[in-house]
Amino acid sequence: MPSYIQQGSRVHWRASAALFLGSFVTFAVLYCTQPLIPLFSAEFGTTPAVASLSVSMATGLLAFCMILMSWASDAAGRKPIMAVALFVAALLAIVTAFSESFMLLLGVRALQGVMLAGFPAIAMAYINEEFDSAATGLVMGLYVSGTSVGGMLGRVLVGAMTDLFSWRWALAIIGGVSLVVSIWFWFGLPNSRNFVPKKRPMAGLLSALARKLRDRELLTLFGLGFLLQGGFVTLYNYIGYTLMAPPYNLSQTVVGFIFLVYLTGTFSSTLMGRLADRAGSSRILAVSLAIMLFGGLVTLSGTLAVKIAGVAIFTFGFFGSHSVASSSVGKAAKSDKAQASSLYLLFYYLGSSILGTLGGKFLSLFGWGGIVGYITSLLVIALLLLLPRAWPECPETR
Repeated sequence: MPSYIQQGSRVHWRASAALFLGSFVTFAVLYCTQPLIPLFSAEFGTTPAVASLSVSMATGLLAFCMILMSWASDAAGRKPIMAVALFVAALLAIVTAFSESFMLLLGVRALQGVMLAGFPAIAMAYINEEFDSAATGLVMGLYVSGTSVGGMLGRVLVGAMTDLFSWRWALAIIGGVSLVVSIWFWFGLPNSRNFVPKKRPMAGLLSALARKLRDRELLTLFGLGFLLQGGFVTLYNYIGYTLMAPPYNLSQTVVGFIFLVYLTGTFSSTLMGRLADRAGSSRILAVSLAIMLFGGLVTLSGTLAVKIAGVAIFTFGFFGSHSVASSSVGKAAKSDKAQASSLYLLFYYLGSSILGTLGGKFLSLFGWGGIVGYITSLLVIALLLLLPRAWPECPETR
């Protein structure tokens, strides 16, 4: 009989802490170049859209490789794949600091994306396999809050270290911190107790993916992930151009500290995950999307404090939305949970790469108003997708 990790137990908190720190490393490394996009434009003479490839290359390769990593984890196990992925990605973060050209930097970032693909989808599968179903919303919320803390501290640290030293030193420091955390992850995460190895041929994998893509409930969630992340990354990719230009003229350090609003995501991901366990996924997801939409519109204000408040509201809504949508995938997928999670994250990070890069065109043509209009359109489409409320409203019972 399966033995699940019970909420409140010592093992529960140790596993939750390991997953939190693993997501911390993943997102610190994945988005550490985001606050440097305006600097790359100036130093390498690129447009905003091209400079944003320093983020999009990593997220794009991560998106496409997650499915292969989840396939490998079906045979090799969840924990070994996640641990190796985190360790190698941290080493590559240090290598990034020595890139002598923008093309070389993009190449290393692409390799980082390949390695980081070994964590997100597998972590989501681990949560759904190992934790009692009554706790999955909370644990997924803690996991997502790790993404917000990692993304926040990575960006803040990069901004401050770039002004004090250089962007190369900043990326090296991020790599060193991530290396230490990745080693702790190996010792902190409990071994799987409910995982059963499956050596599935590639044809079987493709068949499983095709079944998930024919599932209307899951397809709705995949589309939501694509739009949510696309809008979120667009805002953060290009907010620096506005804040470092007149009339604000903020420094790299101050722009980096704006990412402290990620703390609102740490709170909202756990809160919305808990509320979804009680009130139903689609209802709480609709509320989170509305909060995102409102926050994006607030950033149109010319007053700096109000603009930053809008970014904070937008971030609160995003992490709440992502927490609920990602936990809903595990509930909607009755089998092949790792593949379902990897497909959700495939769409999620494709949204980051495709929609995030496209947003640079709106900035160049229409300024910040164009960015807000673009993001608003994405969120309206997401709300329209949500209307059928096509996935389970109650936690799955085992």
